Amino acid sequence: MEQFEHISVEQTKQRLDKGDITLVDIRDPQSFNLGHIPNAFHLSNESMPQFMQDHPFDVPVVVCCYHGISSQQAAQYMIGQGYKEVYSMDGGFEAWRGQYPVELGE
Repeated sequence: MEQFEHISVEQTKQRLDKGDITLVDIRDPQSFNLGHIPNAFHLSNESMPQFMQDHPFDVPVVVCCYHGISSQQAAQYMIGQGYKEVYSMDGGFEAWRGQYPVELGE
């Protein structure tokens, strides 16, 4: 994969339930703490080195932001870092929380 692909909220939920993807949330810390997708990793410039150390490059990654716009740039960046399969979740966290439960806090 040389470019990220798009993934729907429903497809993300199905793949999370199977456990075959890692989900990262790139929203600001305050927004993340107010609510995020269960088991999401809060990815920031500061946490990126730790994420890269702890998460294999061959496990698919889904990037989530507020509305599915900023996640596209972040997803392409992750491709450039060596992740083999990266997706941007269409509609972002706002679309997710309209359909599925969220977690509070870190």
